[in-house]
Amino acid sequence: MVDYVDPPGPFELDLRFGYLDKHLTSPRVRSPRIVWNAHENTMLRVLKHHLSESDDFTFSVAFVTARAIAMLKQAFVDFRGRGLIVTSDYLSFNAPDAFQELLGLRDLGVETRIHGSSAFHPKGYIFQRDDHVTSIFGSSNLTEKALVSNHEWNLQVSANRGSNLAEQLDTLVTEEVQLSEPLTQAWIDEYTVGYQRQKSFEVLARKLAAADRRNTPTDTGRDTPAATVAPNSMQLEALEALRDLRLSGQTKGLIVSATGTGKTILAALDVRAVEPETMLFVAHREQIIDKAMTEFQRVLGEPGHEFGKLSGTSKDRSTKYLFATVQTLSRPDMLRWFTPEAFDYIILDEAHRSGARSFERVLEQFRPKFLLGMSATPERTDGYDIFKHFDYNVPYEIRLKQALDADILTPFHYYGIADVTLEDGTIVSDQTDVKNLVSSLRVEHIVKTIETYGQKAEPPRGLIFCSSKAEAHELSDRLNSRNVHGELLRTRALTGEDSVATRELAVAALERGELNYLLSVDIFNEGIDIPTINQVVMLRQTQSNIVFIQQLGRGLRKAPGKEYVVVLDFIGNYQNNFMIPIALLGDESLNKESLRLNLSRATEADTLPGLSSVSFDRIALERVLRSISETKLNGARLIRRAFEDLKARLGHPPRLTDFLRFESTDPYEIIASYQNYENFVSKMLRQPSPMSQAGIDFLTYASIEAFSSRRPHDVLVIDSLLRQGAASREQLTRRIAEIVPTTAEDIESVIRNLDLSFHTEPDREKYKQAILVVDASRIVDLNPAFRELYTADESFRLDVDDLLQAGITVNLARYAKGTPMVPGKQYTRKDACRLFGWTKNASSTLYGYRANYTQGVCPIFVTYHKSGEISASTAYGDQFVDQATMLWYTRSNRTLDRREENAIATNQVRPEVFVKRDDTDGGDFYYLGRATAADANDSQMVDSDGNEIPVVTMHLELETPVAASLYEYLSGTHAD
Repeated sequence: MVDYVDPPGPFELDLRFGYLDKHLTSPRVRSPRIVWNAHENTMLRVLKHHLSESDDFTFSVAFVTARAIAMLKQAFVDFRGRGLIVTSDYLSFNAPDAFQELLGLRDLGVETRIHGSSAFHPKGYIFQRDDHVTSIFGSSNLTEKALVSNHEWNLQVSANRGSNLAEQLDTLVTEEVQLSEPLTQAWIDEYTVGYQRQKSFEVLARKLAAADRRNTPTDTGRDTPAATVAPNSMQLEALEALRDLRLSGQTKGLIVSATGTGKTILAALDVRAVEPETMLFVAHREQIIDKAMTEFQRVLGEPGHEFGKLSGTSKDRSTKYLFATVQTLSRPDMLRWFTPEAFDYIILDEAHRSGARSFERVLEQFRPKFLLGMSATPERTDGYDIFKHFDYNVPYEIRLKQALDADILTPFHYYGIADVTLEDGTIVSDQTDVKNLVSSLRVEHIVKTIETYGQKAEPPRGLIFCSSKAEAHELSDRLNSRNVHGELLRTRALTGEDSVATRELAVAALERGELNYLLSVDIFNEGIDIPTINQVVMLRQTQSNIVFIQQLGRGLRKAPGKEYVVVLDFIGNYQNNFMIPIALLGDESLNKESLRLNLSRATEADTLPGLSSVSFDRIALERVLRSISETKLNGARLIRRAFEDLKARLGHPPRLTDFLRFESTDPYEIIASYQNYENFVSKMLRQPSPMSQAGIDFLTYASIEAFSSRRPHDVLVIDSLLRQGAASREQLTRRIAEIVPTTAEDIESVIRNLDLSFHTEPDREKYKQAILVVDASRIVDLNPAFRELYTADESFRLDVDDLLQAGITVNLARYAKGTPMVPGKQYTRKDACRLFGWTKNASSTLYGYRANYTQGVCPIFVTYHKSGEISASTAYGDQFVDQATMLWYTRSNRTLDRREENAIATNQVRPEVFVKRDDTDGGDFYYLGRATAADANDSQMVDSDGNEIPVVTMHLELETPVAASLYEYLSGTHAD
């Protein structure tokens, strides 16, 4: 008699996989793993995941920073269990503000205790669940770099609750509690005194050491010269670019530089390099030219009498370096004082204003040897072309992402917070009246959010952007009767009706700490410099990425003692919510797949360049994702704006390759909306195309079926036949294989795709002529009509060359991975038929799945969240078991006796799995990769009449686990 042995459970399989045999199939949920801050495998992501899944947690860490807590703040807010953090004052590393943030976590159910050891140095994280415990031990403290960017070694292991390891961990936690005391405000106050005393000693020691170095003779016996203003790394690159521009004979240039990156210092450094006889600096506000004059004096080091000001309060005109407000300079009586050659070098600050008539009068008057424009946001919402004033020369750009990466700006922590649901059940939207926008319910929500997410160690000092002047004024009144951290708020509303002097007094009061917030609509979008701002609060929908970046940028300028900025974005039921990831992540592709995945990656990994971070609460994230799904991103309005921006930048209509070069709209989206580039430009310019109908038809065919084929082979074949002439199948295979992995089957698929044989009758009628032809000797060539058009029609030739160049670039970058499809990319049913080498497009009959016995493959298409409108007999319970396994249902009224279902269950045909989140994804499915069928069973499901009907269920074990960010997007649950 043979004893029956229960099959191993999921945890046992994970243990065997992790410790005994890496080839075993297991869920990989609780198997041991190393976390070392690479790709998606960061401590921050892992901690956020476990916080979302655990009932209790304990962190025991020597070092903690306020920025690390800010990165985890949303996870702590969402956590619903009991939390414990044990740390210490070891080496006085932890700043008082970190302890203040830890103390603030009490309101979220997280207790902090201070360990009494004089050499406290653990780095451990323990998470308790009902049936098991997971622990992470290694090198990572609770600091921002240790969670995200440092090279760390951390080992994660799991154990059942009744195990010896679980008992050891419980003992450790008990001892930690016994040897520690609760963190209190009194403890922090006492620690702060000693901490500040020690830091003062350290500063004094550094100053004394520096003084010793200055007083030490050099090898030449001379004293060290006084330091001059030196450029940072990005300014150095910009200065070199400006020098190269002038060496090429150009006399104008526009520098694009994010707010706070030192545009004025850069301009002064370039003036120092050029050494002009005379210089003019023009801006729209006197405060700007006052500050600029001070900075230029510091950089140039010349006597004060060489600098003059032309404004409403001063009328200098003959100094070497003149700083003027455009309002005064542009007056006809003032311009008459100056000859066109009066200035060798002219600088226009905030050059995007050069479309104003006052700026244009200045530009028309002068002919400098060099004209420099500076702007953070040269793209204008009114479509005006400012680039033409600088001959379309943009020698250098310092955008927000690069500036954060280079540590030129202050890092920010962005929190997308769901705006309040009003008493009548409606959600705040752009239609909500002022009475509801300033209701007690919403004001309480705003104050509570500021208390939860704002810095605890210092009072708030921020800007609040409102939807209207009325909201700004009334909200300010209501906030002034509320407390944050026990202190009465002091706020003031400012609008365009307030004088410049009034605004300046309010800004000064904010900087002195006499006010906590200034509320406005848009007067602080630009032209205001308040370095000490530590919060930016957005209570309005994102109208455009330009305005979003302007408002965000108000808080990013560095200041002494300023570690990071908190950005609170209250997300209501706004149509423009899709703009948030476009602005926040700099993704202007208008590609839904790209936007969704970049947003999921940013929120799941929680990081942006420069150790900034992005978090959304669950409701706010759903609102943004829903807006992306429901908005026609490649509609005429958004694509036209992108077209006009690039046209202004280039001085001519952009090509598809230009959209790629400037990381603008994805050419795939342009083709999807307009079928070909010629149609696109014709619509944008509102002019009929001069191209023949035959040329339009060929372009449509090549654009839809070759460019958008989601592989590089089709455009490479056309390009090869154009440049190298006709070829046999074997020659074509060798040619293309030099660029990308290629098989004979790939070339056969390309030929079927481009000779019309793969396509349905409606498509053949639309395209009319094949692009490729094969003669009797099996030589492949371009259709003679195509080649003749290419030779005779210049516009057709330019369009084809642009299409091929863009197609080769984008398809090689995205799809040249050596396999027909790339896991994580989106494909349609038609793509699957083409890329799996089917002889015909069978997408119209490919419902759910279809086995192709010739190719030995079975594509399976799953809609993860079914519509409530489908029938019960098609509401299959498909779901992820884990990142590597999916429970899948066949069509109803099927059993394992049927050929197709049996072939799938026994792996006679290979399952290829495609999943989309819901029907708002349209016809695009994410390819999850090859799978192996397992555990197939004849089962039952209930139809709409309550009758049981047969269905086959099985597990699809994926060859490659789904990436964490995609898994979370598709399923709506955290990845392991």
